[in-house]
Amino acid sequence: MPELPEVETVRDGLARHVLGARVGSVEVLRDYSVRHQDGGPEAFVAALTGARLDAAARRGKFLWLELANAATGEDDVVPTRALVAHLGMSGQLLVRSGDLADHHRHLRVRLALEQPDGTEAALDFVDMRTFGHLVVAPLVATPDVAPGGLGTDRPLVPEPAAHIARDLLDPALDEAALGGALRRRRTGVKRALLDQTLVSGVGNIYADEALWRARLHYARPTDTLRRTEATRLLESAEQVMRESLAQGGTSFDALYVNVNGASGYYSRSLAVYGQEGRPCPRCGTPVRRDSFMNRSSFTCPRCQPRPRNGRW
Repeated sequence: MPELPEVETVRDGLARHVLGARVGSVEVLRDYSVRHQDGGPEAFVAALTGARLDAAARRGKFLWLELANAATGEDDVVPTRALVAHLGMSGQLLVRSGDLADHHRHLRVRLALEQPDGTEAALDFVDMRTFGHLVVAPLVATPDVAPGGLGTDRPLVPEPAAHIARDLLDPALDEAALGGALRRRRTGVKRALLDQTLVSGVGNIYADEALWRARLHYARPTDTLRRTEATRLLESAEQVMRESLAQGGTSFDALYVNVNGASGYYSRSLAVYGQEGRPCPRCGTPVRRDSFMNRSSFTCPRCQPRPRNGRW
């Protein structure tokens, strides 16, 4: 599933290519892709038609485009709604121009756009496995009045993302408070990292990479972490995600791409994730794979020794 760097790569592409565009028309080719929309596909189309795409923001793995009230001519009004995208396992938001008659075979929703320069374009939601979805939702204030995402200062977040915690790239994140909250949990440290209500945007890939960098086993009990260990882990997670972001994210196949359809290449830099049996880049010990929460965890048995009282 795309994690923070992959979602941020898409957000950045949308910010550069579609802001200021108005939605001329909307085509829903698969109703299931807008299954969370109150009123169904008809309400989804009505909410978007004529609206202007005003800002691109993100929190954790949630991505959204704020909608100016262009349909009513109130362009100066602060946006109160957003087009929210959750990419699921294979969702893509692709910006198209030129020949728009060419449809991707897994195209689920298309927004026909009128760009500020008068040209036509399309924003396509492509989703092979159909776990992703789009929804138009109200913007609400969260208790911490958090910015919407990296590179933005938007004070509101969409209702579906209101329960999501700040992420490690959020400039307003209180890292000391997060470290304390992590150490107060009574669970395994990887389970805590994957809890989106504690810190958002971290998934299986970057959790394994961060734990390897911090020399911590995934089953280490959080309440036994020293303050320095918690700080080192969170700094490692932030560092690995920034490095991935600089390379366009991690792409193992054609499912994870930016808005222009290009894959990221951080997969070439992974130390342990997906590297079972290969030598640890730090000590040469073969990387181990264990089953974890219906997926896998990858560790170096020497750099990340198993805890005696681990929480599995």
